[in-house]
Amino acid sequence: MSRVHLLAGLALLATASASASVANAGEIRIACYSDGNECPATMDLAKRFMAANPDVKVTIDEMPYKSILESLPVQLAAGQGPDAARVTLFGTVMQYMIDLTPYVKNPAYWEASFGAVLPWTRPPGVTTGIYGLPTQFTVTSPIVNKTLFDQAGVKLPADGASWDEWAAAVDKVAKATKTPYGMAFDRSGHRFAAAAISMGAKYFAADGTPAVIDDGFKAMASRFVKWNADNTVEKDVWASTGGGYRDAFEEFANAKIVMYHSGSWQLNRLQKQIGDAFEWQVVGNPCDKVCSGMPGGAAFVAFKGSKNPKDVARFFDFLADKPVYAEWMGMTNNIPAQAELQKGGVSYKLSPAATAALAAFGANAAKVSPTGYKLSGYAQNSAIYNPTVDRLSQVIAGQMTLDQAYARITQDVADSVAAAKK
Repeated sequence: MSRVHLLAGLALLATASASASVANAGEIRIACYSDGNECPATMDLAKRFMAANPDVKVTIDEMPYKSILESLPVQLAAGQGPDAARVTLFGTVMQYMIDLTPYVKNPAYWEASFGAVLPWTRPPGVTTGIYGLPTQFTVTSPIVNKTLFDQAGVKLPADGASWDEWAAAVDKVAKATKTPYGMAFDRSGHRFAAAAISMGAKYFAADGTPAVIDDGFKAMASRFVKWNADNTVEKDVWASTGGGYRDAFEEFANAKIVMYHSGSWQLNRLQKQIGDAFEWQVVGNPCDKVCSGMPGGAAFVAFKGSKNPKDVARFFDFLADKPVYAEWMGMTNNIPAQAELQKGGVSYKLSPAATAALAAFGANAAKVSPTGYKLSGYAQNSAIYNPTVDRLSQVIAGQMTLDQAYARITQDVADSVAAAKK
């Protein structure tokens, strides 16, 4: 009897396991962060997708951007990650990403639509493959509190003005209006790179290997440290954050800084959180050697651990479809990464200030230096960004000199690149 009961029990367990397998088929979980409303907007579209595809269940888990940067790689390493995630620094999770080319309906459409940015998601040395669906195209740009300029009786610097000219102007406005600081940079190597490239930083040697420290990098680094020391730049953003990424949006929204160096992904927050509390304006990137910001963007990428890559691809195909993608960009107020839609076709619901800002972001995107594209597409760019932030923060905090920081950045980058090859 015991053997009969055992066999029956095993049969029941097998039936339950099979049932669980059927229940899990088609379920996909996506980790997501929002610059504005990207995750809720994606969930709204997911509901439409699920209505047309009842065999697939899509769950969008919204989380802070810092969790995507710091926690997601740990989860994936432990084999406990989601099916997909919205990511900006692709190098941090690239080893876990899967090529969806075998699963999408029309790879040629993806190449034609997103071919300019798909290389950003590909592993080093890989020249083909669909590793992610771009959710936006972004560009760094300065955003100014025009009301403070008007109150101070100071004119905005003309297009083509240098970083030094902008620093002098915002410092003058801050002193006249008793604003705590002239400007702030997000605590990000990506944001710093935009300013460094304008100073002539190349970031790479002729053979394509990282060569971060050059005259252009030093020109911006020395200025940035000085500006933090004399309160032209808000020091706490970089020196007192406790490590990791931090933006300075709240300081700008509360009129504590005159100019905020961030980017187009802030458009929703600018429109909704500031509104007409004061007049804010996106201006052209300062010019020294070049007038460049940094390009970038986010993408939904799928992971090798997913049990349902075909269903991930089905959902991505739905979002990538031109009419749906145009609607998605209009819902999130983002610059589209889809080639045809960059020329027009997205309907935005924006305030006059936000409409002008979007046009200014677009104008800045057209002036991005090739160095910016190269750095943004470099698979191990986090190995450059992170040491830049860490070491310059130590200089700002008085823990090392600039020369020491340059040496440490060079070594940090070399160590990270070498480790990635193992």
